[in-house]
Amino acid sequence: MRASLGAMEFEEFLSARLAALLRYATVLACDPHLAEDIVQEALARAQPRWARIRAADVPEAYVKRMIVNELASWRRRRAARVVPMSLAALDAAGTPQADPATAVDERDAMLRRIAALPVRQRIVVALRYYEGLTDPEIADLLGCRPATVRSHAARALATLRSARPESVLGGRRDG
Repeated sequence: MRASLGAMEFEEFLSARLAALLRYATVLACDPHLAEDIVQEALARAQPRWARIRAADVPEAYVKRMIVNELASWRRRRAARVVPMSLAALDAAGTPQADPATAVDERDAMLRRIAALPVRQRIVVALRYYEGLTDPEIADLLGCRPATVRSHAARALATLRSARPESVLGGRRDG
């Protein structure tokens, strides 16, 4: 389907990919309302440039990069506002799973920790683990080097590991 996206008019592209773009932005932003705003802004910027974007090999990748850039600039403009992602937003972004109550609590706590990460670290985590992108692909999207991506990922994972509750660690306490 991706090869045929290049021949689509803007309205056809929206009909075919809007839901996927909204899910993508929701995972990156950890807030479905912010994701809608970001996608709307990115698409408003893409529409007048659609002829050039359509001529690219993969217009969806171009629009996804616009979404990543818009999120980064949005966060700069609205400095340090942390919005925790709700379970309902996560279920809307992916397939809901029937988890036991403890798993739901742990997942909710993890989402709060992910939402509290700096925006670049959160974007790297989402692109790596949600989109399954490699470090060079993420670096290309963010306009940085793969070593910077690895650094963001390592810092994000260290932060997430250090904040894990005792129940996730197996209840083991030293001391």
